[in-house]
Amino acid sequence: MNPGPLTFAPVLPWWIIAAAALAVVVSAAVLLTRTVRLPRKKFPVVLRSAALLLLLAAGLRPGWPGGDPRPATARLDVFFVVDSSTSMAAEDYGNAAPRMDGVRNDVTAIARELAGAKFALIAFDGAAGVRMPLTQDADALAAAVDILQPQAAVYARGSSVTAAGPLLGERLTAATEQHPGRPAVVFYLGDGENTSPKPAAADLGIDPGLVSGGAVLGFGSSRGGRMKDVAGDGAYLQENAVGGRQDALSRIDEGQLRRIADGLGVPYVHRDSGDPIDTALVKARPGTLGAVEKDGEGRTELYWIFALLAFAAALPEPVRHAVELRRLSSGRSRAGHRYGPA
Repeated sequence: MNPGPLTFAPVLPWWIIAAAALAVVVSAAVLLTRTVRLPRKKFPVVLRSAALLLLLAAGLRPGWPGGDPRPATARLDVFFVVDSSTSMAAEDYGNAAPRMDGVRNDVTAIARELAGAKFALIAFDGAAGVRMPLTQDADALAAAVDILQPQAAVYARGSSVTAAGPLLGERLTAATEQHPGRPAVVFYLGDGENTSPKPAAADLGIDPGLVSGGAVLGFGSSRGGRMKDVAGDGAYLQENAVGGRQDALSRIDEGQLRRIADGLGVPYVHRDSGDPIDTALVKARPGTLGAVEKDGEGRTELYWIFALLAFAAALPEPVRHAVELRRLSSGRSRAGHRYGPA
C-alpha cells in the first residue's frame, strides 16, 4: 500500500481549531510555571493538555486519499411501487415460484445495495396504499416486504397497473418540497396485467422532473402461470373456457410495463430467478448515484487514532479524582472520630 499525501477535512474552520490549540498550550504553560515547585501536580496538567490537543487534532480529520469511497445513497429517496394484485401469485418466476417471491428478493437486494437511503413502499391492486412511509429503517422495510401478499381472489374487483400513479405523485412532490434537490428514484415492480374493467392509462402520469432514476422491473412470462388462492384452501384459481373450467393463467404484459417505464423516464428490465440485481441497478442509476460523494474521493480516515490517544491520556483523570475523594473521605472520618462525642 502506498498512501497519498496526508489531507485534512476539519469539522470546524481551521482557524478556530488553531486558536483553541494555542489557548490550550498557553494555559498549560502558565499552570506548569505556577506549579514548578509541586512536581506531582505537573503530570495531571500535562495529561489534560495532551488530551485536549489530541481531540483538536482529531477534529482536523486527517486522512489519506483512497480507501473505500463513501456512497451517496444517504442523500437519496427510494420509492418501491409494488403490484400486489392477485396475478402476482402466478407461478412463473424461476422454477414455478410465485412472482411475489421475485419482488421480495429484488426489493431486499436493492435496499441492501442502496444502504443508507430512505425507503418508502407503496402497494397497489385495484387501489393504492402506503405500506411504509419514507424511512431509513431497513428492518422496517424488510418486515413490510416480508408480509406483502397478493390480493385474495375473493376481494379482487379488477386491478389497474397505473392505480399507484396519483399516490406516488403526491409522495414525490411532498419529498421534493421537504428536501429540495434531494434525488428520488422509483422502482416499479409488477407484471403489467390490467384486469380492471376500465382500460389502463398509458403510464403513471408522473412528472419526469420528480424522478432522478430507477427502473420498471417486470415479473412473469408470456406462457403464463397458474395462481393459487392465497385466502382459500390452496387450490388453483379457475376460469371458464371452451369445454369447461380450467386453471386460470396470468401473463406478463411487457408492452404496458415499457409504457410505464417511458412515462417515468427509466429503463424497463425483465426479471427472473437467478438474475443478479446489478443488471437492473446499472441501468437504473442516474448520474447522482455515483459511487462517491460529490465533495471528493474516498478517504482512509485517521482521526480515530488521535481520538483513541486522547481517551488514553484522559483515562487517569477519573482514577485520580476517585483516589482524591477517597483520601478526603478517609480524612473526614478520622477527624470525626477524634473530635466527636465520647
